[in-house]
Amino acid sequence: MRGNSVRVLIVGGGIAGLATVAALREWGATVDVVERTPGPTDSGTGIYLTGNATRMLDVLGLREPVADVAVEITRQRSANQRGRRLFDIDVTALWRGVGPCVSLPRARLHRALVAGVADAPIRWGRHPIALDPEGNRVAVEFDDGSAERYDLVIGADGVNSTVRRLAFDAQAARNLGQYAYRWVAPRIDDEPFWSVQLGRGRQFLTIPISAEQTYCYYNDGPVADRPGWRDDVAASFTEPAALMLKALDHDDSTLHAGPNQEVVLDSWARGPVLLIGDAAHATSPNMAQGAAMALEDAVVLASSLTAADSIGEALRVFEARRRPRTDWVLSQTHRRDKATDLPPALRDLVLRRLGEQMFRSNYGPLFAQP
Repeated sequence: MRGNSVRVLIVGGGIAGLATVAALREWGATVDVVERTPGPTDSGTGIYLTGNATRMLDVLGLREPVADVAVEITRQRSANQRGRRLFDIDVTALWRGVGPCVSLPRARLHRALVAGVADAPIRWGRHPIALDPEGNRVAVEFDDGSAERYDLVIGADGVNSTVRRLAFDAQAARNLGQYAYRWVAPRIDDEPFWSVQLGRGRQFLTIPISAEQTYCYYNDGPVADRPGWRDDVAASFTEPAALMLKALDHDDSTLHAGPNQEVVLDSWARGPVLLIGDAAHATSPNMAQGAAMALEDAVVLASSLTAADSIGEALRVFEARRRPRTDWVLSQTHRRDKATDLPPALRDLVLRRLGEQMFRSNYGPLFAQP
């Protein structure tokens, strides 16, 4: 099927939405994009893209502008909270033949994607307030009082999706019992390594995201926004934890805090309304697959639309192709969360003996094309 005369609305101008714009370029449809925020922003922390994510950037023609502003990560190190090594992973070897693993400021990734689809009309500061089915089409009312009709509405608007709220019986994301703090600190070494220290149900993670910056992540378990969390991090984890926290003493403008959430739905489609990315299948961040799954969604959706005879058929094929993969990621994130909640002595023993094997098993199915 060609997209000639088809009108598509993409709700969300983040990774999933912009990737879908790029994926649909050759299909021929008229594509509108609305994004709630007033424009691209320089706020945010960092993001880590595994090899299956950069492979999709390559397919979309967006890998080069991202690589120009990213750090290639060569190794992942896991240690307990006293700094004792549990296992290392050579991620360059692990993802060989798939794609490099890279990290960068989230704002730089977003701006690279915006630049990559510069010809797309993005209506910043707009969002839908009503979605009304009209046969095979959807009447969409926007917050500025305007209204349009579309043949396909794609909700690419994240874990707290407006499209999911309007069209999917208000099914909400569910909290995972993890409250996370994210911030940016100065980079203190030249090694392009992803490093994590594991406490019981808590993790402190650092990833270099530029020549000058480190992305820091701390999962504090289920307790929301405790005033003393910084003191606990400094007391519970070895360096560079305390040093990374000092960046917040000077400037806490990069600090972002909130609960980790997941989204599990029986179906991602309601008529010609489709959810993709975190709006459809958000998971715990412990596998760093949020962006990767969104990028894969965009590529597979474009392929499904091109091959199908109708939009309805395309959406059924899309979900049938994507479900096994996103379900695998969901199941593995649950397993990894359970492993970190084990008593530390038992967890450390298991990870020292089996950590590398478990890690490779977690990602194994993702080496294949989606």
